[in-house]
Amino acid sequence: MGTIVYSDSPNPLTPDDVDGLFAHWGTAPTPDAILRIFQGSQLLMLAREGESGPVIGYITAITDGASAAYIPHLEVRAEWQGQGIGSELVRLLLERLRHIYAIDLMCDPEVQPFYERHGFRPWTGMLIRNYDRQACD
Repeated sequence: MGTIVYSDSPNPLTPDDVDGLFAHWGTAPTPDAILRIFQGSQLLMLAREGESGPVIGYITAITDGASAAYIPHLEVRAEWQGQGIGSELVRLLLERLRHIYAIDLMCDPEVQPFYERHGFRPWTGMLIRNYDRQACD
């Protein structure tokens, strides 16, 4: 495995660079849909294998820029997990959001300890999941 390069720009990326992300989802978005997710995110941090290699991890956020931010996605490819990439992506994003009052995310119980190590704490939330639209088509 090569050197990991962190960036906040989705350009230039091709569908091949993101193919295979969301592999653990029941119905994964297509590479074109993943690129739309990146382009539509207000904040994005990428981890790539080298300067122009595939995306091995990323985190996104949406924010009003003053009071609140929401982190909808953090993903690291399975073969790269356990190397601190997710932690570095969280650290880089939280640095960009350090002036924000409320930074929220929803996650499954098994990953709560990961987020607790980064200063998050469990809370109560509500959500809707439209699994028939999980592929972002």
